[in-house]
Amino acid sequence: MRAARLIKMVLLLQSRPVMTAGELARELEVSERTVTRDAQALSEAGVPVYADRGRAGGYRLVGGYRTRLTGLARGEAEALFLSGVPGALREMGLADAASAARLKVSAALLPSLRDAPDTAAQRFHLDAPAWFREPETPALLPVLAEAVWDDARVLARYRRGQDTVERRLEPYGLVLKAGVWYLCARVDPSGSFRTYRIDRFTAVDRLGERFERDPEFDLPGFWAEQAERFARSILRAEVVVRLSPEGVRRLPHAVDPLAARTALAQPGAPDPAGWVTVTLPVESEEVAHEQLTALGPEAEVLAPAALRERFAADAARAAALYHGGAG
Repeated sequence: MRAARLIKMVLLLQSRPVMTAGELARELEVSERTVTRDAQALSEAGVPVYADRGRAGGYRLVGGYRTRLTGLARGEAEALFLSGVPGALREMGLADAASAARLKVSAALLPSLRDAPDTAAQRFHLDAPAWFREPETPALLPVLAEAVWDDARVLARYRRGQDTVERRLEPYGLVLKAGVWYLCARVDPSGSFRTYRIDRFTAVDRLGERFERDPEFDLPGFWAEQAERFARSILRAEVVVRLSPEGVRRLPHAVDPLAARTALAQPGAPDPAGWVTVTLPVESEEVAHEQLTALGPEAEVLAPAALRERFAADAARAAALYHGGAG
């Protein structure tokens, strides 16, 4: 434990020109007295740690000393590539590895570049969870994250409807989508790849054996394919709708993006006013009513007849409200 702390102290001093005893104590989570003892131990071991006295004093390394202890461990290097998603790192139990990796990278940088991590962090940030929801961390996420890193087979139990199902899985990757965690895994022994919501797992046990990853597996490509397949599977109905030029522009923001792309890929010929007729795939007439209401007078539903009548009734009620005045 102390050896790791001494190494971290050297790396901290290598990455910054000078640090006070209080700053080192906070970073190392020890007392200032322990910092003093550690600095003395480093000096006795041949590391040129020098203490400047006085109000502006602190600890520093003498003569441009550079340690060779900056090599990244595999886990630290992998975590570093995820360091733009701090919440996700914490949920997977990788925050400490990412912190150590960033410190080692900072220590290895030239002095003129050592502010790069801070300046980048103030310019780029990925906020994965969706708006207006309190993200929840699945209890079994850290266990699955370790299995993914280690290519370790697991025996998993998860809820499927009212039943609990048990499967042997080869965990290939994790996906964080709008605050919800998913596992992409190969089912053993069928060999098929499937996607599971992690919050539906009830138990995960490592089997003590590793699996050989398929070198052809591409996690981003697999996820994109699964997401599009799911989107198409729920678009089971169709609505014929006329759109104004403004309605065409706003359609992708009002309905499912895949549905909008499908509808606008083959629009009818525009009329003299620029309106076009499209066939829009939708989940249901109820969902279509909710989504297309957002387009207001920029959309006219032509079919099915029941949905058109519903919009006509909405328009009549709105007209009555506005024609009646404010009282």
